[in-house]
Amino acid sequence: MLEDRIQQAAEIICSAKRVTAFTGAGISAESGIPPFRGPDGLWSRYDPETLDIQHFQRDPLKSWITIREIFYEKFKAASPNAAHLALADMEAHDHLHCLITQNIDNLHHRAGSSNIIEYHGSSRRLICTYCERLYPVTLEILEYLPPPCTECGHVLKPDFVFFGEPIPFQAHREALLETQRSDIWLIIGTTGEVYPAATLPVEAKAHGKRIIEINISPSNYTSQITDLFLQGTAVSMMSELNKRIHKLDQLHG
Repeated sequence: MLEDRIQQAAEIICSAKRVTAFTGAGISAESGIPPFRGPDGLWSRYDPETLDIQHFQRDPLKSWITIREIFYEKFKAASPNAAHLALADMEAHDHLHCLITQNIDNLHHRAGSSNIIEYHGSSRRLICTYCERLYPVTLEILEYLPPPCTECGHVLKPDFVFFGEPIPFQAHREALLETQRSDIWLIIGTTGEVYPAATLPVEAKAHGKRIIEINISPSNYTSQITDLFLQGTAVSMMSELNKRIHKLDQLHG
């Protein structure tokens, strides 16, 4: 029974020493942000070359026109949903110690989570392609495309990983440390298809960690590494899981 598995997951989390959450596109889909892949994904409507670093370097204006439309016009109305808020609440009550996200939408920050590893970077910052100065995104900075660095004049790009770029060293290093430090990994809304991010839960399992997975349907992880599978949306499962965690806290308080 699903209710029994949710209760079991709550008990595991409450008794854990350290819990890491690992989130993907599925958690933000309920905030109105579509995934990149799949029949309704962004790449069914936009050319994925837009986010290829070599294409960006050759024609930053063409890339930036699409980037501004997708990330800074279409998605600006998206708000954190109940799953984002539940994770922030778990952190506030010391039941979540680290959150690794593949998402670049900033919704975990806006929900109130603080100990976040942004594995693919974030859309809330721009970075100079030459001097690496960082800029917060503002309406003014996006008025002129491609936006220039005020320090050196070179082109700015969103501070997230493009195709052909490596994962930021510090983010990768910290994520790998979590595969060793945390005794529980909570996978939410990711199917294990994007590499190298997909290898992180596998690495955690290799270190003997327990894996709780929340997904709408079975993923690449489910039959391979998952110990406890909660099938459902991120919002429904995380809302119920967090409710059970609060009840256990009150019981043992």
